[in-house]
Amino acid sequence: MRFNPEEITSVIRQELEQFESNVDVSEVGTVLEVGDGIARIYGLEKAGAGEMLEFENGVAAQVFNLESGSIGVVVLGEDRELHEGMTIRRTGKLLEVPVGKGLAGRVVDALGRPVDGKGPLDAETTRPVEMIAPGIAGRQPVTQPLQTGIKAIDSMTPIGRGQRELIIGDRKTGKTAIAVDTIINQASENVHCFYVAIGQKDSTVAGVVADLEANGAMAYTTVIVASAAAPAPLQYIAPYAGCAMAEHLMYNHGAHTLVVYDDLSKQAVAYRQLSLLLRRPPGREAYPGDVFYLHSRLLERAVKLSDELGAGSLTALPIIETQEGEVSAYIPTNVISITDGQIYLQPDLFRSNIRPAIDVGISVSRVGGAAQIKAMKHKKVASGLRLSLAAFRELEAFAQLGTDLDAATQAQLDRGARMVEILKQPQFKPMHVIEQVASIFAAASGHLDKVPVNRVSEFEAGLIQYLKENHAPFHEKLVESGVLDDEAEAELERICAQFSAAFLAGKAADPR
Repeated sequence: MRFNPEEITSVIRQELEQFESNVDVSEVGTVLEVGDGIARIYGLEKAGAGEMLEFENGVAAQVFNLESGSIGVVVLGEDRELHEGMTIRRTGKLLEVPVGKGLAGRVVDALGRPVDGKGPLDAETTRPVEMIAPGIAGRQPVTQPLQTGIKAIDSMTPIGRGQRELIIGDRKTGKTAIAVDTIINQASENVHCFYVAIGQKDSTVAGVVADLEANGAMAYTTVIVASAAAPAPLQYIAPYAGCAMAEHLMYNHGAHTLVVYDDLSKQAVAYRQLSLLLRRPPGREAYPGDVFYLHSRLLERAVKLSDELGAGSLTALPIIETQEGEVSAYIPTNVISITDGQIYLQPDLFRSNIRPAIDVGISVSRVGGAAQIKAMKHKKVASGLRLSLAAFRELEAFAQLGTDLDAATQAQLDRGARMVEILKQPQFKPMHVIEQVASIFAAASGHLDKVPVNRVSEFEAGLIQYLKENHAPFHEKLVESGVLDDEAEAELERICAQFSAAFLAGKAADPR
C-alpha cells in the first residue's frame, strides 16, 4: 500500500488547526501553617505582593509578606477549615470588588458580597481595591462646599468636595452622629455616599442603617461592613473597598462622592495584629513601621479631579477614636498630619449637653473659607465667629472666679452664651446653609440679646419659619444666589428685628 505524502500532510495540518489545549497550567503551593487569619505558604516563588490566591476549598487569600523560602498570606474569610498540607493556587489577579450605581441602598461586606438579604448585586464591573492616587496634574483646588447641614461645622470648619476632614474624639462623643447627619444632608446635593463600618458591633451598624433608612438616605448610600466579629484581614481591607466603590463613580460617571471611614483606629489595630502574627518588626505602640503608609495611601485618594478627568470628587471623613482625649498618640497624630483639618469632639462639652460637642479651639479646616458660600463668609456670620467664641470661653473661665464684671464684659458673656446655644443642633436635623446663615446672623447682630437662653432654639425655629413663609421671595433669592450683599444684609436685618420684636412681645406665631 502506497501513502501519498501530500494527503498525510494535509490531514496533519487539519488536525493541528482543530486541536485545542484544555490543559490548565497554574502554580500551586502548600500550606505550612495556618491560624488567626494568616497562613504561611511554600512553593509560590513567583507570587507578587497583594496578589489574590485561592485555597482548594475556595477560600480567598492575599499575599502579605514575601520571604525567602515561603510567603505570608492573610486569609479573606473563615480559616477554621484550613489546615497544614492543603494546596493553594495563584490567580494572577489583584483583589477586586464589585462597583457601580447599582450598589446604592445595599449593605455589603469588605469583599463586596451582599449581607442585607436583598439578593445579588446589580454591579457594573469590578475594580481593584488598591489604586494609585491621582497626581498633582489630575487635581484641582478644593473650592466647592460639601454642606454637612451642621451649623458649627459649615460656619467654622467648612468641608469642601475633595477634602479629607478628620473627625476625632473619645468614644461616645458623637463622631458617628456627625458623619450620619452629613450623609442625610446630601439628599438634595446629588452626592453618592459610602459608609464603611470597621470593627464595630453588628447591632451598632444595624442602628446606623436603620437611621439612614428612616431619613431616606439609604437610597444614595452604600454601607460596607467589617464588624468586630469579622476576621482582621477583612477589617484591614474594608476602607480600601469602600474607596474603590466611590472612585468608580467619580472616574466613570463624573460623580461627587463622600466616604466615611468609621473608624481607622480599628483598622490600624487589625493591621497591627496581622503584622505581628507574620513577624514584621514592631515599632511605636507595637505598630509596624509602615502604618503611616496604611492610611496615607488610602486618604490621598480623596481628590477633586481636574476638568479633563471629569471634575468629579471624593471627599473623605475618616474617624479616629482617642483614649482619654490623647490627641498626641501615634495613630491620631499620623492621621492628623495626612488630613486637611480635624473636628475635635470634647467629652466635657458633650456631657454639658453642648452637641455637637466641637472644641473650636483645636478644630480647624485647612481649606477654610474657600469651601464656603459668600453669604456664610459675611462679616456678620462666620467671619468672626471663631474668635468671638474663643473670647467667650476665656471670659467664662474668668467669670467663674466670682469677680465683679463691668457692663460691657457682662454683655459679651450674655451674647456668647446665646451664640453657644444657637450652634447647638439635635441629631437628624441638618439645616440648609441659608437657614444657618440667618440664625447665626441674628445671634451675631444682637437680636437674641434679650431672648432668654432657654428660648433660643424656639426663637431660631420661629425665625426660620417666618423667613420661609412671610418672606419667601427673599429666601428663594438668597438660596439661589448664596450672596449676602449690602441690600440683602439690610433686608435680613429688618426681618430679624421685626421677628425679634414680635417674639419678645409674645406674638411669635404671627409677627406681622
